[in-house]
Amino acid sequence: MPNNYHILWADDEIDLLKPHLMFLRSRGYEVATACSGADALEMAAEQPFDLIILDENMPGLTGLETLGAIKQRMPHIPVIMITKSEEENIMDQALGSKIADYLIKPVNPNQILLAIKKQLDSGRLVSEQTSVDYRREFADLSDSISRADSIEEWYGLYRRLVFWDMQIASAATTGMDEMLDLQRREANQEFGKWIRRHYEDWAASKEAPDRPLMSPELIPGRVMPMLADKEAAGKVFMVLIDNFRLDQWLMVKPLLTELFNFDEQLYTSILPTATQYARNAIFSGLMPLQISQMFPQLWVDEDSEEGKNLNESPLLSTLFERYRRPVKFSYHKINDSAGAEKLLRDFSQLEANDLNVIVVNFIDMLSHARTESKMIRELAKSDAAYRSITQSWFRHSPVLDLFRRISARGHRVVLTTDHGTIRVEQPVKVVGDRNTNTNLRYKLGKNLDYDARRVYEIRDPRRVSLPAPNLSTAYIFAMGRDFLAYPNNYNYYVQYYTGTFQHGGVSMEEMLVPLITMTPK
Repeated sequence: MPNNYHILWADDEIDLLKPHLMFLRSRGYEVATACSGADALEMAAEQPFDLIILDENMPGLTGLETLGAIKQRMPHIPVIMITKSEEENIMDQALGSKIADYLIKPVNPNQILLAIKKQLDSGRLVSEQTSVDYRREFADLSDSISRADSIEEWYGLYRRLVFWDMQIASAATTGMDEMLDLQRREANQEFGKWIRRHYEDWAASKEAPDRPLMSPELIPGRVMPMLADKEAAGKVFMVLIDNFRLDQWLMVKPLLTELFNFDEQLYTSILPTATQYARNAIFSGLMPLQISQMFPQLWVDEDSEEGKNLNESPLLSTLFERYRRPVKFSYHKINDSAGAEKLLRDFSQLEANDLNVIVVNFIDMLSHARTESKMIRELAKSDAAYRSITQSWFRHSPVLDLFRRISARGHRVVLTTDHGTIRVEQPVKVVGDRNTNTNLRYKLGKNLDYDARRVYEIRDPRRVSLPAPNLSTAYIFAMGRDFLAYPNNYNYYVQYYTGTFQHGGVSMEEMLVPLITMTPK
């Protein structure tokens, strides 16, 4: 039953609607009536209403005129309009004024009740049904977590967990978020164990059984076939959004549905899930060890002060040369709105290329800003808030205008990322020398001291195709929501970084990332 909702119904023939009014009151709604638009405005100004029902054809102020006045003075109140007319221009005016619903006479009481419930009770009903549906699926999710033993099963499980995370967050279901959070922790724990068992084989050979599509195969396996398809119209754009997770893609997707058709997949990022390794692997088509051996001038060691992602365009050139593919391409990195606006101005030049690679750094910059800025921490204090900010940025960014231009010109897009990110919570103490790298999700160095039960350790980096600056270099990766903390200033360090979004380690959020092929509508 509704909780004392107050409704105002304005109709010049209100006396004829007594059966409707009695029906609504029997359902627990408190309904006040007005015989004109002017009376309705006066009553709405004097007392709060949760919803207003307007007859379109009233003497004096028409329903549309009354609607306009309500939207100016009380834009938060939903309005249902009822009319005898089926004229399209009246519907267009009403819908353009952002009415909540539009009904055509004659209407029966159940129609009115349904329209009211959609506006006033939908949140509560969705929340209750979401709770029921998630409880029903809880046991099956738990069973899937314990049984997952292939990358496709992990992809499917991760998609389901992200779905429920977004459903429960939008429904504000009391108590369900804690249950889901426990399942996500459990899933990442099991996923980490599974990665420990299989990752070494994957990294050692592309022919390893059940090896997933990984970072080095992204361009040879997905982009090159599109370039070779001479029957397909348009050129190819590869847009890589740094730190772009599956849930963030699902928030951005509705903004692109009018522009493109989608083929949505996931792929598996290599370790470390960090730009220097994962993104360079994408653009070179090689594992990090191979890059350092074949192109030492393009590989930057961890202890170097040189930028770690400055050689992506040269690495991409080496990739096409190895495959003997004469591809005319451009490479652009967008760090701000000005960069995107410049690409829009120069768009005709981009169309001269077979392939245009565009790296967008906003989400990566947001994650770093969130760590360093108290204000940004407040704005992105949860996964739901983090993805909401992502959607807001994309909606108002010239990057969206760039997608509009690509679609309008009939070009195809591969939208992806190099890795995801995870909100960290539990510290793991690590002792290392001053040359140990600073990333919170992975460490490499000599004589590292740590709890081996809490990390994924690689004693021989070459077995996973990672370079080793020294013979005694080892790599360790944080698992789940852990982060690696130094004992020096430990309490301050832990307090500062707890709740921040980090990448480089082993989790579904970091390793299982979106790969979207988009064709213009």
